[in-house]
Amino acid sequence: MAGALDGKLALVTGASRGIGAATAIALGAAGAHVVLTARTPKGLEEVEETIFNAGGSATIAPLDLTENESIGRLANAIGERWKALDVLVLNAGMLGSLAAVPAIDAKEFARVLTLNVSAQAAMIAAFDPMLRRSSGARVIGVTSSVGRKPRAYWGAYGASKAAFETLLGAYGDETSEISAIRTAIVDPGATRTQMRAKAYPGEDPASVKAPEVVAERITALAIEGFAPGHFERVGL
Repeated sequence: MAGALDGKLALVTGASRGIGAATAIALGAAGAHVVLTARTPKGLEEVEETIFNAGGSATIAPLDLTENESIGRLANAIGERWKALDVLVLNAGMLGSLAAVPAIDAKEFARVLTLNVSAQAAMIAAFDPMLRRSSGARVIGVTSSVGRKPRAYWGAYGASKAAFETLLGAYGDETSEISAIRTAIVDPGATRTQMRAKAYPGEDPASVKAPEVVAERITALAIEGFAPGHFERVGL
């Protein structure tokens, strides 16, 4: 896939580790200039260095997507430098505590919904003009199976992912006939991430796939996506 995204601009949220970091590195290897966002500058710097060492290019933008006006500032900064955004990977998310529905902490649930749903809507709104200026933009969201199949104690996180899937699917339906934007939702399944380790503390990390496997599929979707299309659901 080397060179397949030459001249394209990609933005990856939650890019400091796990699936986001692996995806950013893969997109960079394919030739895209990658804007890396996350709350932790050190992690972003490490990913940026990896991309540079492989001959790619990247820009880091440390920020908290839940902070007021942070997304607007990011969009303005990127819009001043580039005309169009070709790939938007909405990967950032928060697990929260696993709890029975009657025991869900209201304040924590609000934080989960803010990052997993409201911030995603804000990202789409802020970057919609740049996506429409692309010759074939791809918006790819990372979800979970609990967003479609309810599971005990996963109510808060599952509800947020169900809302996110609906949001992204609606955007895809709205734009498919009037623009070159295509949207996709990727369910990575069991993957070796910090979120997975938090949810399954007794699991052997070596028993589940590496983030690079998911990153390869997301990058393939980005490459295949430079044409008008529709909403796709991909499971791994």
